Amino acid sequence: MKLIKSGYLIDVLYWVVGCAVYSVAVTMFLTPNQISPGGFTGISTIVNALTRIPSGTVLLALNIPLLIIEYKKFGGGFIIKTVAATFILSITLNIAETVLPQYKIEPILASVFGGVISGFGLSLILLRGATTGGVDVIAMLINNRHKHFSIGRVVMFFDFGVVLFAVFAYGNIESALYSLIAIYAASKIIDYMLYGADRGKLLFIISENAGSISAKIAERLRRGTTILNARGGYTNNPQKMLVCAVRVHEAAELHKIVLEIDPKAFIMVADAGEIIGEGFKK
Repeated sequence: MKLIKSGYLIDVLYWVVGCAVYSVAVTMFLTPNQISPGGFTGISTIVNALTRIPSGTVLLALNIPLLIIEYKKFGGGFIIKTVAATFILSITLNIAETVLPQYKIEPILASVFGGVISGFGLSLILLRGATTGGVDVIAMLINNRHKHFSIGRVVMFFDFGVVLFAVFAYGNIESALYSLIAIYAASKIIDYMLYGADRGKLLFIISENAGSISAKIAERLRRGTTILNARGGYTNNPQKMLVCAVRVHEAAELHKIVLEIDPKAFIMVADAGEIIGEGFKK
């Protein structure tokens, strides 16, 4: 009961399901069509294609030295989730390669479906605060030593290197192109799963009728607003700036409301990657 309340069992359940889904995508769609998923998994599948050594075993062997280094650098508590997820993924990959069929289909279909499914699996792992080790660990170690190398940039360059490795291993440039499609599809699914349901638009509206606009937004869109005191940099005149966060599909209606009340209103629109609060993500 204590474990359930603490969330550990839920974490493990997410990791197992996420690793299983990811392994299905790699085994059934990506590997048989010579498409690399990037990262250490991509290296593992290429080594498996060349030597027949199980991908999960290769993945675990690649990760062990890095996890030891990370343990010495950051401490045991920091990497316990990564160790667990990496171990689970190694097992599910080996099982998947043993029991699942491999579909040789149109490469574009394989890259899209493989990317989408693998992205969904990775999202489940990330949602519970774990990673599958590999490139993430390398990126963190490099970033810790050289701050000007962002984690995202290191991961991108490493994935690019893995894709080039796939070209030489499989002997065709098409593998690289389809691998890029799969990696892109996976990244978009991860973004959507982690932030997509809470994406929106952030509007900054400068108008002399900010109060009326705010009231109409509350009436028609049921959205709250914030009115800030501002001052024109050129005119030095006091202004009112209204700030409002909405779902993407509500942005057009908000534009309409503003222009109905004040056709001369100055409107700035920005993408909101994540919105947390009443009416959005709790």
